[in-house]
Amino acid sequence: MLRPRVIPCLLVSDKGLVKTVKFANPKYVGDPINAVRIFNEKEVDELIVLDIDATVNGVGPDLKMIERLAAECRMPLCYGGGVKTVEQARVIVGLGVEKVAISSAALDNPQLVAEIAKELGSQSVVVVLDVKKKMFGAKYEIWTHNGKVNTHKGPAEFAKKLEALGVGEIVLNSIDNDGVMKGYDMGLVQGVRSVTTVPMSIVGGAGSLADIGALIKKFGIIGAVAGSFFVFKGVYKAVLISYPSPVEKEKLILSSCPHISSN
Repeated sequence: MLRPRVIPCLLVSDKGLVKTVKFANPKYVGDPINAVRIFNEKEVDELIVLDIDATVNGVGPDLKMIERLAAECRMPLCYGGGVKTVEQARVIVGLGVEKVAISSAALDNPQLVAEIAKELGSQSVVVVLDVKKKMFGAKYEIWTHNGKVNTHKGPAEFAKKLEALGVGEIVLNSIDNDGVMKGYDMGLVQGVRSVTTVPMSIVGGAGSLADIGALIKKFGIIGAVAGSFFVFKGVYKAVLISYPSPVEKEKLILSSCPHISSN
């Protein structure tokens, strides 16, 4: 049966692994290939790798890097960054990547979602929605280009459109909570979850296993994604890649979703 997934998210900038806070001040934390090797040993559920330079710099996906990542990765891999065409998505899947993530391209041309789904299957097309709460009021808006361009589109409304177009998964990323490590934005998740049944993964705010457990307990079968929590250690944020052991993860999932049977 379907189960919640606990997913590290790696951000790549200038071929290095970085972490940001509220999409700003990227801090170099190491080599992405080395990180993949460590996550292989830790038996992670899935891995998301996002090249945060590609779209901003107007370049396509770094196919050599993707090929290296896919060759090294022993878990399902989702890649995003610079993908604007069906052909690019086809090439990336051909390199061994299971899921192709698009963001600004989906906002500019939603029909691209349907085209990729038709070509590669819905399971292979993911849309990342980077979302920020409006300065005044409780509404949210989708931003692109590393949080610099406001689309003025609401995430719930756009999620419904993506579902109709055949998207396989929505990755919902809270810009406000990025790197803050104080918990997920449950209100944001609830607003989108209430209007769509599409599989979702949630990014932004995880600072502990308790935060991940709270997300799973509230929303059930969902992807709990974390960046800083899996690459930093302690109050001074020393770089140390981590992930719960299989026993810890199973205990977390079963305590958060008692109706799920143990493997």
